Amino acid sequence: MEYLILPLLSEVTTRKIVDLLLSDEEAWQDGKITAGSYASQIKNNLQLDRDSDIAIEVGNQIQESLKNNQLIKSFSLPHKYHGLMFTKTGSGQGYGMHLDNPYMSSGRSDLSFTVFLNDKNSYEGGELCIQNMQDEEKIKLQSGDIIIYPSTSLHAVEEVTKGERIVCVGWIQSYIKSNEDRNNLFYIDAGAKKLLAEHGKSPELDLIFQGYSNLLRRLGD
Repeated sequence: MEYLILPLLSEVTTRKIVDLLLSDEEAWQDGKITAGSYASQIKNNLQLDRDSDIAIEVGNQIQESLKNNQLIKSFSLPHKYHGLMFTKTGSGQGYGMHLDNPYMSSGRSDLSFTVFLNDKNSYEGGELCIQNMQDEEKIKLQSGDIIIYPSTSLHAVEEVTKGERIVCVGWIQSYIKSNEDRNNLFYIDAGAKKLLAEHGKSPELDLIFQGYSNLLRRLGD
């Protein structure tokens, strides 16, 4: 499984976001509200009302950061970012192993992402667990860091045993449905840009970029 981890938001920005998210306790709801009949049995967290002013304001800020990040753009080839929500998982809470819905009211889920917002040392547990072929990988990132991974992956949030985990989760509808095709395009794009930075423009690189662009046209929606 291929995934991308990188810093998205500064420490100052994440502190301001967390303070804002926690400023309206009444806007937090039971996370089961947006879960299906199966997921509601294993989902135990709080979720900020998506229609609240705070959720809209912070969601727009994070979307702008996503849109302006060239590495994320190259990796995910985004048609749109959608379904952003803010979750708060306290002591004794978590989210069991599940698969994200392939189609949501907001769009298709090709890639899922989690932006970790509060200090990872302020809570215990709460790791994002992503199932591989034979085992699980447990991921807990610094505040402001993002992980983007295929929505085809089974994943869970480990039970928080102390403190509180605050994250933003959402989905990406890519121009390229296939994870394999998307990854190969990313390798070509990354390699070509590295060569361009080190050696400058050349007829050979023109051919590589031509091939990349034409593959994108052929494979895209």
